[in-house]
Amino acid sequence: MTVCQRDRFNIPDGVRYLNCAFMAPLSDRVAESGRDALDRLRDPSRLTPAAFFRDSDETRRLFARLIGAGDPQRIAIVPSVSYGLAAVARNVSLRAGQNVVVLREQFPSNVYTWSRLCRTNGAELRVVSPPEESAARAEAWNSRILDAIDARTGVVAIPELHWTDGTRYDLDQIGGRARQCGAVFVVDGTQSVGATPFDVERVQPDALLCAGYKWLTGPYGLGLAYLGPMFDDGLPVEENWIARLGSENFAGLIEYCEEYQPGVLRYDVGERSNFILLPMLKTALMQVLEWRPALIQEYCRALTAEPLTELRSMGCRIETDEWRRSHLFGIRMPRGADLPALAAELEATRVIVSVRGSSIRVAPHLYNDPEDLHALVAAVRNVISRPRSTA
Repeated sequence: MTVCQRDRFNIPDGVRYLNCAFMAPLSDRVAESGRDALDRLRDPSRLTPAAFFRDSDETRRLFARLIGAGDPQRIAIVPSVSYGLAAVARNVSLRAGQNVVVLREQFPSNVYTWSRLCRTNGAELRVVSPPEESAARAEAWNSRILDAIDARTGVVAIPELHWTDGTRYDLDQIGGRARQCGAVFVVDGTQSVGATPFDVERVQPDALLCAGYKWLTGPYGLGLAYLGPMFDDGLPVEENWIARLGSENFAGLIEYCEEYQPGVLRYDVGERSNFILLPMLKTALMQVLEWRPALIQEYCRALTAEPLTELRSMGCRIETDEWRRSHLFGIRMPRGADLPALAAELEATRVIVSVRGSSIRVAPHLYNDPEDLHALVAAVRNVISRPRSTA
């Protein structure tokens, strides 16, 4: 059983940081790799051409291992999920009369991209909403997604977990339906990959995009994308020198080459060799692989089991265990609860969570301990038991 890793982080005493879905705190190990990188850049005379490729190649290998991708050359280094989505959208053929399936209140970057593409091509942005609150809400929502995918669907673009409350979507079924209809299957793994096992060989997305600063526990400003075979001959967002075949030979860069590096390296962002952020992301991926996503789930499941029972007993609505993961869940307060009072209570007790949509989003990790969850439950209990002012 994995033990609490709080001593590897610089979280102040008394702070209950349950907000990894917002931003992961940098571990001491990741922060140290950033400091070492800064020190190396103080003397660029030691920087060799090989340094432009070494950490990039290793980062690809680590991420490919994390998601079960056999070929690291299927991994592109991107600055953000929106950048990766722009590359995907540029290489999707969408015709008038087709549709793109997304979710209600999906993260904006994974909506704006498709909304623009639909407007440009005369296609429909098909937004699938959940049913009214019920015990079978997530299951019914998944059924609605399957029903929304039809012969006219060109793209299905969804996350594995909803960013506001952790609702889980059955990627195996949805991906199978997308393939059956000939639709491109795009998955935003930002709120899942790194905290829960993910296998691209099983899920078979055409594209999987992940920000680096949440569950991959890396720095802000870099992310990673798995891109399937449909992108092998596509057009990147930009034409940068390092994506061209033979770019390792700095003396020969004036001999322009129209051919790209193999795989999907053509989609790498310019200056992808970022000599500060990339070593940090590489170290973060090593860290996650050592922790193992399956064990992160096991730890969070044990950590939250009793608190979730208590919250539900107070009338709070939380998605069933079957339709969520253990590292991310939303609390919907009983009707009439004083939400501003809860926000004040959480701030006063230094319990750090997020409000997203109608949900209080809670996102624990290995640095959390039972006291953090007890503080959250106590804050909710204090507000629910307090008569609401009618003034």
